Amino acid sequence: MPDPNDHFLARSFQVLQENVRRAGPAASAGYTLIGAIGVLGGLGYLIDRWAATSSPWFLLAGMLLGVVVGFYELAKTVWKK
Repeated sequence: MPDPNDHFLARSFQVLQENVRRAGPAASAGYTLIGAIGVLGGLGYLIDRWAATSSPWFLLAGMLLGVVVGFYELAKTVWKK
C-alpha cells in the first residue's frame, strides 16, 4: 500500500527545486555585489599598503568601484529580458 506522505514529499521536493532554480540569478547577483566590494576593496588596501600612504584613499576608491560594479551586475540580472 503506497504511503500518502511519499506524494507530499515528492511534491515538496519539486517545489523546493523550482524555488532554488528561480532564486539562482538573484543569489548570484548578491554574491557578485559582495565579492566585487571585497576584491576591489582588498586591492585598494594592498595598493595603500604598497604605496605606504597615510590615508585609505585607494581602499575607499576600490570599495566604491566594487559597489558600482556590483550594482551594475545586479541591474543586469534584474532587467534581463
